[in-house]
Amino acid sequence: YAHFGDAGAGLYANEENEIQPNEVKIIPTGLRVEIPDGYEMQVRPRSGMTVKTSVITQLGTVDSCYRGPLGVMMYNHGNEVYTVHKGDKIAQAVLAPTYHGNFLIVKSLSETERGDGGFGSTDNQNGKEA
Repeated sequence: YAHFGDAGAGLYANEENEIQPNEVKIIPTGLRVEIPDGYEMQVRPRSGMTVKTSVITQLGTVDSCYRGPLGVMMYNHGNEVYTVHKGDKIAQAVLAPTYHGNFLIVKSLSETERGDGGFGSTDNQNGKEA
């Protein structure tokens, strides 16, 4: 963690890699983790990298039962090769509790004010949240 109060801990590239335009590549971190039962590790983008580069870190989940190497999925949406250098901070990891739901097949759902509106359905005419 870079600062007290940070939710995410930095994840760093363990080796140099080139990501071609329109390529998704898994960048190794050199880490393996043992996450407690009832938790997951969320791999999230770094806001600075998303704003300043053509590379987007893809969201990911590391389950508590996984013991393999930790990699970070990165997508280069730019027109030029992007080089990830060994030691670059490429993502952040957030430890979060998990809950198992009880999924049921039903014939109908209860009514709500929102109903089935989604994907911008709460925007008003000015394009702002209602």
